Amino acid sequence: MDSIGLIREFLGERLGVAADRVVPDAPLSALGVDSLMLLELMFEFEDRFDLTLPSDLATPKTVGAVVATVDELIARQAA
Repeated sequence: MDSIGLIREFLGERLGVAADRVVPDAPLSALGVDSLMLLELMFEFEDRFDLTLPSDLATPKTVGAVVATVDELIARQAA
Protein backbone atom coordinates (compact mmCIF):
# COMPACT_ATOMS: atom_id res chain seq x y z
CA MET A 1 0.00 0.00 0.00
CA ASP A 2 1.22 3.50 -0.77
CA SER A 3 0.95 6.58 1.44
CA ILE A 4 -2.17 8.08 -0.07
CA GLY A 5 -3.84 4.68 -0.06
CA LEU A 6 -3.23 4.39 3.66
CA ILE A 7 -4.66 7.87 4.24
CA ARG A 8 -7.76 7.00 2.19
CA GLU A 9 -8.25 3.77 4.13
CA PHE A 10 -7.68 5.45 7.50
CA LEU A 11 -10.05 8.36 6.87
CA GLY A 12 -12.65 6.12 5.29
CA GLU A 13 -12.71 3.76 8.27
CA ARG A 14 -12.59 6.39 11.00
CA LEU A 15 -14.46 9.33 9.53
CA GLY A 16 -16.39 7.89 6.61
CA VAL A 17 -14.54 10.14 4.14
CA ALA A 18 -15.02 9.04 0.53
CA ALA A 19 -11.75 8.04 -1.14
CA ASP A 20 -12.30 10.47 -4.02
CA ARG A 21 -12.15 13.39 -1.55
CA VAL A 22 -8.69 12.37 -0.32
CA VAL A 23 -6.57 14.14 -2.92
CA PRO A 24 -3.19 15.86 -2.49
CA ASP A 25 -4.62 19.40 -2.39
CA ALA A 26 -7.30 18.57 0.20
CA PRO A 27 -6.79 20.37 3.51
CA LEU A 28 -6.80 17.88 6.37
CA SER A 29 -9.16 20.10 8.36
CA ALA A 30 -11.72 20.00 5.53
CA LEU A 31 -11.70 16.20 5.78
CA GLY A 32 -12.38 16.32 9.52
CA VAL A 33 -8.83 15.67 10.67
CA ASP A 34 -8.00 17.43 13.94
CA SER A 35 -4.69 17.34 15.78
CA LEU A 36 -5.52 14.11 17.64
CA MET A 37 -6.65 12.36 14.46
CA LEU A 38 -3.46 13.49 12.74
CA LEU A 39 -1.40 11.92 15.52
CA GLU A 40 -3.35 8.68 15.13
CA LEU A 41 -2.71 8.77 11.38
CA MET A 42 1.00 9.31 11.90
CA PHE A 43 1.13 6.41 14.38
CA GLU A 44 -0.58 4.29 11.75
CA PHE A 45 2.20 5.18 9.30
CA GLU A 46 4.80 4.23 11.91
CA ASP A 47 3.14 0.85 12.43
CA ARG A 48 2.44 0.01 8.80
CA PHE A 49 5.71 1.21 7.30
CA ASP A 50 7.94 0.50 10.30
CA LEU A 51 8.97 4.16 10.54
CA THR A 52 10.16 6.30 13.38
CA LEU A 53 8.81 9.81 13.03
CA PRO A 54 11.06 12.60 14.30
CA SER A 55 9.75 14.58 17.27
CA ASP A 56 10.35 17.88 15.45
CA LEU A 57 8.17 16.94 12.47
CA ALA A 58 6.29 19.94 11.06
CA THR A 59 2.51 19.65 11.17
CA PRO A 60 1.21 18.94 7.66
CA LYS A 61 -1.85 20.87 6.52
CA THR A 62 -2.82 18.91 3.40
CA VAL A 63 -3.02 15.30 2.27
CA GLY A 64 -0.15 15.99 -0.13
CA ALA A 65 2.03 17.30 2.70
CA VAL A 66 1.45 14.10 4.68
CA VAL A 67 2.30 11.98 1.62
CA ALA A 68 5.46 13.98 0.90
CA THR A 69 6.61 13.76 4.52
CA VAL A 70 6.00 10.04 4.84
CA ASP A 71 7.47 9.23 1.43
CA GLU A 72 10.62 11.18 2.33
CA LEU A 73 10.95 9.27 5.61
CA ILE A 74 10.46 5.95 3.81
CA ALA A 75 13.14 6.88 1.27
CA ARG A 76 15.56 7.96 4.01
CA GLN A 77 15.03 4.74 5.91
CA ALA A 78 15.57 2.65 2.77
CA ALA A 79 18.88 4.40 2.04
